[in-house]
Amino acid sequence: MDSRDLRVSDAEREHVGQLLQQAVGQGMLSLGEFTERMDTVLAAKTRGDVNQVLVDLPGIQLRPEYLQQIQAQHVPPQSLQSPIHGTSPAAGGMVIRGRMSNLSRKGRWEVPSSLQIDTRMSTVVLDFTEAVMQTQVVHVHVNDYLGSVTLIVPTEATADVNGIDMVASSTNSKVRAGAPFGPLHLVVTGKLHFSSLTVRHPLGAALRKLLS
Repeated sequence: MDSRDLRVSDAEREHVGQLLQQAVGQGMLSLGEFTERMDTVLAAKTRGDVNQVLVDLPGIQLRPEYLQQIQAQHVPPQSLQSPIHGTSPAAGGMVIRGRMSNLSRKGRWEVPSSLQIDTRMSTVVLDFTEAVMQTQVVHVHVNDYLGSVTLIVPTEATADVNGIDMVASSTNSKVRAGAPFGPLHLVVTGKLHFSSLTVRHPLGAALRKLLS
């Protein structure tokens, strides 16, 4: 079978996304072109599909032997499967994965000590206000392309978002930073690619606190 007909994995899609980001940084692509090509990458099924977004970029092309090395050394078996829309267990934590989806968790859902958000072109809302926490400190690792992530925390909660790397993205934390002292402290790390992340209290929390 020709290497171009082989199925493409999430790791390969992410690698192509990094190559396209380099092309934007070098002035070979506009942000609009980047978005269009990322749409193609996210929908790609074979290596030939993903290669077509690179053919007109000088010196940038997927090498099958390099991608095989990625799969052999760095990609866990679950990453080679089809994308899962929703939540799946992970070692010591939880993975929330989506592709072009709306994902939310609210009410009395169980929160482990660590969460991983792996999303593409999705909207994620995690509401911790009524959640059952296993630990006071919860580590949230985000890897998001072209999406938005909103984390809603209790009134006395704190958050640290300094560990996020951003590419044409934004973070907006409306809660207190610093050492944990309330019911929950979020430590948010990871990468945002043309995405936004917001950490906030429930709507109306400041007004209710003032009235009380």
